[in-house]
Amino acid sequence: MNTPRLIASDVDGTLLTPQDRITPRVRDAIVRAVGEGTEVALATGRPHRWIFPVLDQLPIRPVCVTANGAVLYDSANDRVIRSHVLDPDTMAEILESAREAFAPFGGISIGCERAGESAFDPEEESFVVDPNFLHTWEAQGFGVQPAHEVIAAPAVKLILRNESMTAPEMYEVLFPFIDPEVAHVTFSMNEGLLEVAAPGVTKALGVATLAEMHGVDQADVVCVGDMPNDIEMLQWAGLGVAMGNARPEVKDAADLVTGTNEESGVAQLLERWF
Repeated sequence: MNTPRLIASDVDGTLLTPQDRITPRVRDAIVRAVGEGTEVALATGRPHRWIFPVLDQLPIRPVCVTANGAVLYDSANDRVIRSHVLDPDTMAEILESAREAFAPFGGISIGCERAGESAFDPEEESFVVDPNFLHTWEAQGFGVQPAHEVIAAPAVKLILRNESMTAPEMYEVLFPFIDPEVAHVTFSMNEGLLEVAAPGVTKALGVATLAEMHGVDQADVVCVGDMPNDIEMLQWAGLGVAMGNARPEVKDAADLVTGTNEESGVAQLLERWF
């Protein structure tokens, strides 16, 4: 393809090494791309409140696709531009189905990510979990509420957790129970955690919105990622690129495969043009 005008990169497992760092090679490649007029954005499953540890390693403050496409966040002005939420009634329906699906496997615990207005909203209001929720990352601020209160307010992401299963195993169990017209289910890590969003809400939706904002044609967009929550944007982009460490189904969905995140695979890709 011609030199891309918009590059959207996943974060964990893609832009970041396993040590949560951006290598100097990747940083320099991004700087060159931006210097030549290409928009570079992040497209992540992370909530916007977790985006600054990444951006602090870069000299840019772009509009970011966060929460798997549910939130479009202007990092330069700390502003939520757009959000897509699950309403409480829909979450109650999903939770009922999920409890039925996982009853033979020890049940589930839940959490909800709420959009708020700022990346610096109180974390105990932004992320709420039930008392049995086991965190899969280093616990930061969160609120604890009974399950019926966790889903009592609109959320950009409903998280389903089963610590005795992997995410792919959970996905296979839950998939027959959830109508895609009701919700979109995906996962971004191998640990037993599924991420549920409003129907049609994926990273592809967020990246398409970004492209429209910047006046960039779909054919001039490059997206890169490593996990199933990246598949839709890789398929939508003019060029979809899987990391060398990506899951097999992600590589199958991509147009090409670059190096791993430990090999500065994003830089290897950008060095094709910049």
